[in-house]
Amino acid sequence: MSITGRHGVVMVCAGWLLLGGVCMPSLNAGPPELDTIHLPDGFRISVFAAGVANARAMCWGDRGTLFVGSRSEGVVHALKDTNNDGRADQHHIIARDLRMPAGVAFRQGALYVSAVDRILRFDSMESRLGAPPPPVVLPQRFPDEDHHGWKFLAFGPDDRLYVPVGAPCNNCLGDDSLFATITSMTPEGTDLRIEAHGVRNSVGFDWQPGSGMLWFTDNGRDLLGDDMPDCELDRLGMRGMHFGFPYCHGADVPDPEFGARRACSTFAAPAALLGAHVAPLGMRFLRSTSFPEKYRGAILIAEHGSWNRTTPVGYRVVAAFPQPDGTARTEVFAEGWLKGNSAWGRPVDVLEAPDGSVLISDDAADMIYRVQYAGRAAP
Repeated sequence: MSITGRHGVVMVCAGWLLLGGVCMPSLNAGPPELDTIHLPDGFRISVFAAGVANARAMCWGDRGTLFVGSRSEGVVHALKDTNNDGRADQHHIIARDLRMPAGVAFRQGALYVSAVDRILRFDSMESRLGAPPPPVVLPQRFPDEDHHGWKFLAFGPDDRLYVPVGAPCNNCLGDDSLFATITSMTPEGTDLRIEAHGVRNSVGFDWQPGSGMLWFTDNGRDLLGDDMPDCELDRLGMRGMHFGFPYCHGADVPDPEFGARRACSTFAAPAALLGAHVAPLGMRFLRSTSFPEKYRGAILIAEHGSWNRTTPVGYRVVAAFPQPDGTARTEVFAEGWLKGNSAWGRPVDVLEAPDGSVLISDDAADMIYRVQYAGRAAP
């Protein structure tokens, strides 16, 4: 049996999916199976919004609009919970036919959207949800390769727009100095500078409250086996640090092709090793006081899940707890999207809501979930 989807012909093989000659966990997206999601005591999960096609990165507008990018759908969503019942009751599509608009960021009434080689700005966005304005294209351009070309966006505490540029390959030395970096620029799209080097593919970052230091996820390379190298949680201590790609992976795994050129000891070590192929994407520091004290200042990380591992891993949300020495300790926060070799959803991004709950986007089930803490007496 075969079906034709956005990736071409897809064939079912032994409960998995064969994509491009590689078996992947089957994605049986359908009604949310929230009773299978395991959370710490006192937490509960619900659906904030359904039918949000290919929901990826999220950001809040000043007036309580949740903007959500997509990758394969080429659209940008805008959601509103007008009666404050914890579920969106308005859904607008504010942009269509864009090139992998995964990343969204909001500043002074304007929505910024990533589109591979360019950044778009939609002015006065929240007052024009029903009739969106044409976008302004910022002058700074980026490489146009699709491979790792989708981008997360966020404004830093320095009021600069941070834009990662993934490697155009599984593992290679790119011919453009912007590849495998995290960059930043002014809100007007000028004064581009490289903040971090050797970052294979970061699809999520945030600044630590208090220190203002940038922490980010990085996806490890493929095709070195099921158990290596690790994906990473990294910490940028100063501008210009190098995190190893393509010479070194994880903490101390030299690359078979490039590793002889530079020793792993010359690069910044990860703050935490997250496991091979878990695909960490969106991450946010928890700033609200609505969660128990344990989670104040912790990081929630969405693990999108493996695509080519013999036994799938990831498909969950983990919590990372920064330590005084700059490392981080991790533990599982939410899991249950993966059952055996079958996954019914894939977490992508996490975002605190104004009421202190946490939203989780899912690009496979086309959902956004809401996790809240209600105490140990909660049903």
